[in-house]
Amino acid sequence: MKRLPAFLAAILMAAPAIAQDDPFVTFKVLKPEIALRAAVAAMENCRAQGYQVGVSVVDRFGLPQVFIRDQLAGNNVPETAFRKAWTAVSFRQPTLALADATQPGTPASAIRDLSMPLALGGGVPIESAGSVVGGIGVSGAPQPEFDDACARAGIDAIEDEIGF
Repeated sequence: MKRLPAFLAAILMAAPAIAQDDPFVTFKVLKPEIALRAAVAAMENCRAQGYQVGVSVVDRFGLPQVFIRDQLAGNNVPETAFRKAWTAVSFRQPTLALADATQPGTPASAIRDLSMPLALGGGVPIESAGSVVGGIGVSGAPQPEFDDACARAGIDAIEDEIGF
């Protein structure tokens, strides 16, 4: 009988914590205007270096938000840019790093056998306060490292707005 009050007190003390256990999650995604600014900045960065590219920005789930293509970018860039952005978001790392991590003979090499991931530099996750809020993919520069640098320039252009 003496244990009952202590038990009830423990339940009452835990009740606020249980009541605050929200069944929903909240998350952030980029506004289309911000995604567009990042894409244009990435394209202009590549253009300044003489590269004609396409840039895709996806949300945190890998769904397309923006695609922009320079006038002379190749026919392959829409798919390649999208898949790079999608891969960066899905694996939560730059595709340049994933390219190294999935080389033949490595434990993660089977990732290259999947239909959607593209382990080729040029895709970078976009983060805000430690959370992935989107991804940017660039395709069309002569080297994956150049695509990567342009993608990062796109992120740099919106950095102050998204609060790294």
